[in-house]
Amino acid sequence: MVDRRSTRRTFMLDLGKGGLAVAIFAVTAMSCSSSDPERTSQTSGNPDQPAATGPSTISGNTTTGGVTWERVNLGFVSAYVLARRGEATIVDTGVADSEGAIEASLATLDLRWDDVSNVIVTHLHADHQGSLPAVMDLAAAATGYAGSNDIAGISSPRELVGVGDGDTVFDLTIIDTPGHTPGHISVLDERSGLLVAGDAMTGGDGVPAGANPQFTANMVIAVESIKKLADFSYDTVVFGHGEPVIGNASNQVAALAASL
Repeated sequence: MVDRRSTRRTFMLDLGKGGLAVAIFAVTAMSCSSSDPERTSQTSGNPDQPAATGPSTISGNTTTGGVTWERVNLGFVSAYVLARRGEATIVDTGVADSEGAIEASLATLDLRWDDVSNVIVTHLHADHQGSLPAVMDLAAAATGYAGSNDIAGISSPRELVGVGDGDTVFDLTIIDTPGHTPGHISVLDERSGLLVAGDAMTGGDGVPAGANPQFTANMVIAVESIKKLADFSYDTVVFGHGEPVIGNASNQVAALAASL
């Protein structure tokens, strides 16, 4: 595979105290609004939006890279907690009022808000940044990050750091994946072979699928971003919406890219 990464900057490389764990969970809300576009499509039966499946938990372990990951799916949107050596990075924050679910997931890893060193927002849509103000207030020591071209549309109680291709946060590689939004980013943990794709792709029927066209700003650019992600190596890919793809994930993304 062609490696398109070119490291430019490094953030938060003091990794602290233990192995790497990934807790994956989903958050939901009781009401719909136009500011949460993909939630609206969920209730309207859009075929591009994976159907809600109800609460479920999937767990897995691997000794390679010391990774443990856990997902609790509440049926609409997923946020992620990545924990390494007693520290945590939160990737996306779900809709407003999701901080309780995030706190519960931290607790399953025996972590608290004081252990959160970073919060990464994959893009500016309300179902991914909705709880960012609450999360940043609770995780008072955390630094927030987002794609440079989306920062202006993200509400945060303190300044966010703009990141892009090749930057690293918490030893995680940032990949520019615009199209769904201008500043969309994805997050790759090379040690564990885990890609957090945000909404650059969706998960459905056990295989990766393209970005939701109804809520994607530029589908031509979004397709190019999927082709870019196909050039990296990872075993597992997880999404903002839809089911994780576990095993041989980058080859499946390559097959998707070839079909677009």
